[in-house]
Amino acid sequence: MSSQHPLPQSGHLYLVGVGPGDPELMTYKAARILDTTRVWAVPKAREEGTSSALRIASQAVAGNGRTVLELCFPMQKVFLGRETDQQLLDAWGTAADRVITHLDRGEDVAFPTLGDATLYSTAFYLLAMIQDRRPDTRVTVVPGITAMAACAASQSSPLALGDDVLAVVPAAFEDDRLRQILTSLDAVVLMKVHRRLDALIDLLEELGLADQAVLTERSGLPGERVYTDIRAARGKQLHYFSTMVIRKKRVRV
Repeated sequence: MSSQHPLPQSGHLYLVGVGPGDPELMTYKAARILDTTRVWAVPKAREEGTSSALRIASQAVAGNGRTVLELCFPMQKVFLGRETDQQLLDAWGTAADRVITHLDRGEDVAFPTLGDATLYSTAFYLLAMIQDRRPDTRVTVVPGITAMAACAASQSSPLALGDDVLAVVPAAFEDDRLRQILTSLDAVVLMKVHRRLDALIDLLEELGLADQAVLTERSGLPGERVYTDIRAARGKQLHYFSTMVIRKKRVRV
């Protein structure tokens, strides 16, 4: 009778939010998991580029000879409910296959991602592809501090208080939709404002909200810059990691 050798249990996938940029803002749990996981899968926007998430994680956790998989995720808009661009699907699929190779060997894999993994992160596109191929993949999501929280904290300002209604919105929304959100809600966070900053400034001036807006570029990263007068940023080429917070109400007690 021939002996049978059970297949090794597949590895565990960790989606780890590493915070907005300052390695001191990484959570203890994120640092612990990254420290004990021997394979990191790190996102970057271009094949020839570098990974901001890797840079942050490496400042908080020693290298110790781990394997680093650099995964390219093209910077393209994703519209949920619409057909996804084939280039994106191919990139996500390639990334998933590389991660699965290690999971199938029984190796745990950590995917460090900027901010929080649940907020506008490539982490869940990767996870969807992996679960499509390996539905039983074990996964843990480790939350991180968001850029919008860091932006508000740097100004000693709340994001929302009391009965405030807060919206988090990609700045790529059409002006009519943004106008409706900005006029009807108490506080708005605009993400990824770099590509249409001047148009946003025009819209906020039209609505009388320019003086209630604060723009932060590269929050928590080297070269961080804060514009308490957003008009001063007009015409500038901002970094991709730029966030604007608009609060209509002052704190009163």
